[in-house]
Amino acid sequence: MTLEGRRESFSSTVAAMKLVPGDIAKRLEEMVLLTAQNLPQVEVTSSYTILRELGSGSYGHVLMAVHQRQGTPMALKFVHKKDTELQDFLSEYCIALTLGAHPCIATALGIAFQTPQHYVFAQELALANDFFSLMVPQVGVPEQRVKRCALQLASALDYMETKGLVHRDVKPENVLLCDPECRRIKLTDFGLSCPRGHLIEALPESLPYTAPELCVLGPKARLEAQPSLDTWALGVLLFCVLTGYFPWLTAVPADRHYRTFACWHRSPRFAPRPPHWERLTPPALEMLKGLLMPNPAHRHPAKEVMNYIKAPWLLPETQSRVWPSRDHLLGTSRRC
Repeated sequence: MTLEGRRESFSSTVAAMKLVPGDIAKRLEEMVLLTAQNLPQVEVTSSYTILRELGSGSYGHVLMAVHQRQGTPMALKFVHKKDTELQDFLSEYCIALTLGAHPCIATALGIAFQTPQHYVFAQELALANDFFSLMVPQVGVPEQRVKRCALQLASALDYMETKGLVHRDVKPENVLLCDPECRRIKLTDFGLSCPRGHLIEALPESLPYTAPELCVLGPKARLEAQPSLDTWALGVLLFCVLTGYFPWLTAVPADRHYRTFACWHRSPRFAPRPPHWERLTPPALEMLKGLLMPNPAHRHPAKEVMNYIKAPWLLPETQSRVWPSRDHLLGTSRRC
């Protein structure tokens, strides 16, 4: 059997190892160990024709490629070896490989290898860019597209929860579009994903999507990863794409936008509604307040979004209040 044939057979074996809630950490560890024993060195240009770059970041880059023998188009994710432990790379790959059965999760194609500088794995293509590319600052994304995306994202996150996994990096940049109307989307990038209950630490920089319990974590403290982290990120994402604004920069009391939100969330009858929330309908406000419960124990699960799909989420502009000057608002003209 050729090296490529052995790799395909091995990948099928790994894919067949189901991630079952309850023993998720153990099964994932077994998959990582098995994959580590069969990670070949490959000369990329000898097996793949590179077409163009799809994206890049501190992790590395993603290239559109075609498998020369099979003619299969794919996205190859290259991760810098110097910044990434092999186990972390293999964990991302194995999680992506086993979650690919869900139609709204980017499927890993069972191809993983290494080069002198990179670890690489292949996943399916989504050629219509990412959700962030649709956002117009201070405007957002058309409501029907947001709803299509919300329904699929909620389904994907609920599926991850049933598998005992937490994504930990839900944001518009990690939602790939198969078409510009958001009829098919793919949740991607499992570099931070981990089993539920896994002890995690705060990241060097908190984003608007980071839940408050993680934002206030001390440098040596640890927190059990829970699906409520993804629920919070989903709520912030939906607010961003509906309004074209971040609700806050960091979910801590020192951020005045978050402080205003927390006061209003706690006492809506007495505290003023934060800026930008005026354009949302009562059902949308109810949905977002459930997803954005400051107390993670009371936060609604992602699947609750499905109960609000048929209700309008945005008020007609004629019913909206007069907006504050742009100087006091948080724009979405930059990626986080």
